[in-house]
Amino acid sequence: MKQLFDELSFCISKETTKKYSTSFSLGILALSREIRPAIYAIYGYVRLADEIVDSFHAYDKTALMNRLRMQTVQALEEKISINPILHAFQQTVHQYQIEWELIDLFLKSMEMDLQKMEYNPELYNQYILGSAEVVGLMCLQVFVYGNKAEYLRLKPFAMKLGSAFQKVNFLRDLKDDYQVLGRTYFPNVNMQHFNRDAKAAIEKEIAQEFSEALAGIRLLPRSSRFGVYLAYSYYLSLFRKIQKTPAKAIIHQRIRINNGRKISLMMSSYLQFKMAWI
Repeated sequence: MKQLFDELSFCISKETTKKYSTSFSLGILALSREIRPAIYAIYGYVRLADEIVDSFHAYDKTALMNRLRMQTVQALEEKISINPILHAFQQTVHQYQIEWELIDLFLKSMEMDLQKMEYNPELYNQYILGSAEVVGLMCLQVFVYGNKAEYLRLKPFAMKLGSAFQKVNFLRDLKDDYQVLGRTYFPNVNMQHFNRDAKAAIEKEIAQEFSEALAGIRLLPRSSRFGVYLAYSYYLSLFRKIQKTPAKAIIHQRIRINNGRKISLMMSSYLQFKMAWI
């Protein structure tokens, strides 16, 4: 029965999410049960592309990305794929009317990671749009159940949240991106002389985006509001820890939030949600 393969595909996307991200896994658990599979499917697909560009160093990454793009188009056209993660993703795309433009922008940003480049402000904004903002927009399509009017109303907030998350990721992963992968995303920043002023300027952008995104979270349906707020709380906590870490230390260590702190954040966020503070 094809239903068994459908169920298996979403289960594999769920397990992929749990394997790679504790924070997002907990955040998804805080969503309404009916929309969790779709968010797992989106994360599983995004993770697939991330792994190609970040981990498969002994293989032809360009060929693998080209194959992923081709197989994505094929899955969307045929409404099936024998790759379970792609199969779950294509079902989600069709069910929630996710536009090809968002998927294409995401793939283009992943393709940018295939080559070393100096990011000017234009390329930096282009990369963040495709790697983070459009992923937030895919999830938003699910949160509003494909309602285009609500999607357009909440779109600017979702983009701000995605951008804030990605910039926090850039600071968190500065060591590996720069020293291992040879990437420097922040424009006009010399990583050999990364200092307090450069870090503070980036943090100011992020703080503003977090503030603007929170207003949008309050407008989400209850089925997704707590889950998104929980992810927001995790990232805000990580961001505050990064703020307290000296610039020189950021380049030599990956800042983390331990599981005990994540559970504490989950409990405090839930209390705020139940008391209608969010």
